[in-house]
Amino acid sequence: MNLASQSGEAGAGQLLFANFNQDNTSLAVGSKSGYKFFSLSSVDKLEQIYECTDTEDVCIVERLFSSSLVAIVSLKAPRKLKVCHFKKGTEICNYSYSNTILAVKLNRQRLIVCLEESLYIHNIRDMKVLHTIRETPPNPAGLCALSINNDNCYLAYPGSATIGEVQVFDTINLRAANMIPAHDSPLAALAFDASGTKLATASEKGTVIRVFSIPEGQKLFEFRRGVKRCVSICSLAFSMDSLFLSASSNTETVHIFKLETVKEKPQEEPTTWTGYFGKVLMASTSYLPSQVTEMFNQGRAFATVRLPFCGHKNICSLATIQKIPRLLVGASDGYLYMYNLDPQEGGECTLMKQHKLDGSMETTNEILDSASHDCPLVTQTYGTAVATGTHVPSSPTRLGKGCATGTEVDVCGPCCCPPPPPPPFPWAGTGGALRHAVGKGGWFEAELLVFVFEGVVMMAQAALGACELFLACC
Repeated sequence: MNLASQSGEAGAGQLLFANFNQDNTSLAVGSKSGYKFFSLSSVDKLEQIYECTDTEDVCIVERLFSSSLVAIVSLKAPRKLKVCHFKKGTEICNYSYSNTILAVKLNRQRLIVCLEESLYIHNIRDMKVLHTIRETPPNPAGLCALSINNDNCYLAYPGSATIGEVQVFDTINLRAANMIPAHDSPLAALAFDASGTKLATASEKGTVIRVFSIPEGQKLFEFRRGVKRCVSICSLAFSMDSLFLSASSNTETVHIFKLETVKEKPQEEPTTWTGYFGKVLMASTSYLPSQVTEMFNQGRAFATVRLPFCGHKNICSLATIQKIPRLLVGASDGYLYMYNLDPQEGGECTLMKQHKLDGSMETTNEILDSASHDCPLVTQTYGTAVATGTHVPSSPTRLGKGCATGTEVDVCGPCCCPPPPPPPFPWAGTGGALRHAVGKGGWFEAELLVFVFEGVVMMAQAALGACELFLACC
C-alpha cells in the first residue's frame, strides 16, 4: 500500500510503498532509492532477497508469490507499468495508461491495474488486456482487492463513492458477480481470504468490520473495532487458514478478530439473582432500536497489538513463521514489527522484534525506549480511574505526567489533576446488588452495559475511558 504522506513526500527513514506477497512469505518495499524484497522465514533475522536501485521513487512494487515476476510503478512515470524478471534483471513488458496507476494486484491468473475511474484486467500469462471496467465511481485511493484463489478469482472494488457498496467481479468469466451493500459510509478497506470465499470490508468510519460470503454476499460476521472515535482503517488481512482477521488503523492499536461461530447453549432457568438480572437485561434488548441491538451481536477483538507509534500509515499481515502465528506490521517509519499471537487465549500480543527495513535490527528494549515519547504504553480503563480516584477529563488537555490524555490515562507518575468528578450516574458509586451483578470486572470495565433503573432502559458505552449515554427510553 502507499505509505507516503499526504504531500507525497517521504522523509528520512520513510517508505513510499510496502506490501506482503500473496502467501505472506515475503515483504516488498519501495522507496526513493528503488525497491527491495525481504524474506519472512525468520523472526530474529530479516533476510534481504533482492535490491534494485535502477528505478527511483518506486510507489508500487508487487511480487507474484515467491516467483521472480514483479510489477513496478515509479512516481517519475506514474502512468507506466513495468513487468520485470527481477532475478534476471530483465524487463518483460510495459504498458502505459490514460491516468495515474493507483494500485496493481496479482494472482496466478490475472493482473489488475486500478486507475481512479477504471480497472484493467490482464491475462498474466501474456499480459493481454482481457477486459476493461470503465466509468467506475471515483476511487482516488485505488481501493480494490483480488482473490488469490484460481477457482474463485474475484475482484472487489467500490460500487459507490458516497456509500459502502462493494462490486464483486468474476475475472475468469469476465462478468459482474454481485453487488454487496456493506456499509452506510464509503469504503476504506477490502480484503479476500485465501480461498476467495470470504470478503472483509471496513468503511471510512472504521468502527465496524464485516465479513461476507463470496459470491453470494451473505453477511457472515460483524466485528466492532470500537465506538469512542472514528478512525482511518489502513489495512485488513486474513490469516491463511481464514480463522483470524486483523485490522490496523491510524491509531496505536491493531485488532485481531477470530472468525468462529459460537454455538448457542440450551437456556436454563436462572437460580441466582445475578442470573435473573442478566436474563432481564437480554430481554430488554427487544425494546431497543435495531441499531442498538446489533451491538450486542457484534464480535469484539480476540487479540490486540499495541504499536509503539501513532499516526503512521501501515499495513498488517497474519503469517505463520517458524510454526508460530505472528502479526506483522510494516509502517511508514521504515520498520517492520513482529508480534506473537496466541491462537488459543488471544489477549495482548507480545512484541518480539523490530526490524529496520535497511537490513539492520533493533531489540525489543530499544523499540520501547524509542517509542515511549510518542504514545503512552500503559493505560487504564475508566473503571480503574474511578476506583483509584484518577480524573478523566471529557476533552483532551495538556497535562503533566500521570494525568489523563484524551480518553486514556498515563499512570507512570503521580497525578496533578483536580479532584475526580462525581460518578456519571446517581447509582454508580452506591454499590449494592446492581453493582455486584455487573461482575468482577468492576462497574465500568465492560465495554457495553445495559442498566435498568426506575423503569428506564439505558445503554452506556464505556470503551477505553469514555462513558457515553446512547439511549434512554421507557
